[in-house]
Amino acid sequence: MATAERAPKKQAAPKKQQTAPEDEAVSATAPAAEVPVDDLTTTQHVLTIGRRKLKYTATTGRIVLRQEVLTEGKFDGHLPKAEVFLTAYTLDDADASDRPVTFAFNGGPGSSSLWLHMGLLGPRRVVSGDAGELAPPPYGLVDNAETLLRHSDLVFIDPVSTGYSRAVAGEKPGEYHGFTRDLESVGEVIRLWTSRNGRWMSPKFLAGESYGTTRAAGLAAHLQDRYGMYLNGVMLISAVLEFGTLDFTPGNDLPFTLFLPSYAAVAHYHGLIPDRELAEVLADAERFAAGRYPNALAQGNRLPADYRAEVLTRLAGLTGLSEDYLDRVNLRIEHTRFFAELLRSRRQVAGRLDGRFTGWDADAGGEVSTDDPSFRAIIGPYTAAVNHYLRAELEYLNDLPYEIISSQAAKDWSFKEFENSHVSVADKLAEAMRANPHLKVHVASGHYDCATPYFATEHTIGRLQIPAELRDNIELRYYPAGHMMYVHEPSRVQQSKDLAAFIQGASNR
Repeated sequence: MATAERAPKKQAAPKKQQTAPEDEAVSATAPAAEVPVDDLTTTQHVLTIGRRKLKYTATTGRIVLRQEVLTEGKFDGHLPKAEVFLTAYTLDDADASDRPVTFAFNGGPGSSSLWLHMGLLGPRRVVSGDAGELAPPPYGLVDNAETLLRHSDLVFIDPVSTGYSRAVAGEKPGEYHGFTRDLESVGEVIRLWTSRNGRWMSPKFLAGESYGTTRAAGLAAHLQDRYGMYLNGVMLISAVLEFGTLDFTPGNDLPFTLFLPSYAAVAHYHGLIPDRELAEVLADAERFAAGRYPNALAQGNRLPADYRAEVLTRLAGLTGLSEDYLDRVNLRIEHTRFFAELLRSRRQVAGRLDGRFTGWDADAGGEVSTDDPSFRAIIGPYTAAVNHYLRAELEYLNDLPYEIISSQAAKDWSFKEFENSHVSVADKLAEAMRANPHLKVHVASGHYDCATPYFATEHTIGRLQIPAELRDNIELRYYPAGHMMYVHEPSRVQQSKDLAAFIQGASNR
């Protein structure tokens, strides 16, 4: 059993204000312009796990990102551009050069880091319940006996416009809502924290979830190229490295095949594929998704009638959907249609992030699901937990709303670098691995995840342009849960063990 104790906090320095020189006229009523400065708060904690006591320091708050500005070739200064919120946990009395450090973030794009922070990696975690047994408000917050802090220091980063991170006054937040600027700003946070805390000689890891895996793969190459910072490992949780595997766009049949095993898992969970073990169903779906099914889709209108009839029967048996429905959608099951159709006879919809969850749409006859019951089930507990925890336990006070998911960032997000092509960072991860043959990669997937399906991840990882000698640097792990697999308690415990083993194995100590 884990229990935590608290120690008095160290007070952060108050914010400074910029004042005008004495020889300048200043209005008696005009407030002095405030110059942004770091506003970090530090607290000490003790986490008791069995007979072991983990004494650690939590540092939370915003650090100022600055940019070197040149005008007509002249240096105009190192000007503040954004304030980025982070929470760092460092083990007391540990050898910093020998102690690994993990930089963690979620995805969206537009998501804060609270999911990995409060659900899996941090020393405190939210109790949200699980599919079919959700916890009621006001929820719970408990010690995390399986925290990765046992094996690595942790730094959780909220990209600009998420959490408490914001552009400074006069700057445009939209400048950070895009692929390249996001990599640059998060990479700069990592460089600053590493330098200020004397951790260049520590084993270093990235942990990203969902779009955070896109960011992590890009950062692995960016940190090498821009700063010469070579990593020990990258942890990709619910990965998406090639968006073409997920984009249900006309002419792109790839997602229809790659989502099929996840559809089969969800149908099996809800009792629509009876008298078969999940492993057997998944193996059957994977074989079909890699062979006869894509072959049939590729033939289009040339597909012979008997072949089409065979495909309809196999799809119905693997998805729980009727042959009539599958015929009407021309053998192609778009995911929001699947969520609405699977449990239509029960007047329920299935979850996207986690197909084990069910809910209701206002229109039980709608063609597509209009909401995700799995997201709705967990947003409340996690929001309550992080807002309480940052103020009451880490003693960071800020009246801004903590942006769990920034809809504005998601709306603005730019992939201009990939114009007329699918977004892909598989090449960046491969580049990083080729340049650093010691780089290890951990990939975690949930069988019931219909946002970043595991078979799509396998498809991408299997096609990485790396030499055969580096293939063993990648490990794949699977869990009987969804996108945030740690909301399923057995998966959370096992995943924590897997990540701990990965950190220990890749630290080269």
